[in-house]
Amino acid sequence: MADHPSSYKGTPLKTGELAWDDRASLHDKSSADGVLSGASAIRRGTFAEMIKHITMLPEEERGKYVIEKKGDREYSAEEAVALASRDDFPS
Repeated sequence: MADHPSSYKGTPLKTGELAWDDRASLHDKSSADGVLSGASAIRRGTFAEMIKHITMLPEEERGKYVIEKKGDREYSAEEAVALASRDDFPS
């Protein structure tokens, strides 16, 4: 879980590694923020699974979704597609 925020100032550690097995959820971009955003998840799984799901969507549909990664941040569809092309992305 190398990219989790450290306890000091809550900033991500700078290891360059991604925790592909971290919990994550897929959200409609328009409902991703706010108090009830946790309840608005369309799909839940690992970070890698959510990235795979976005990459399987038609290109014109991808922009409607974001991935919220636990303990980290929100990832756009464009970021998800870029992460899927990394050499260390699980197949």
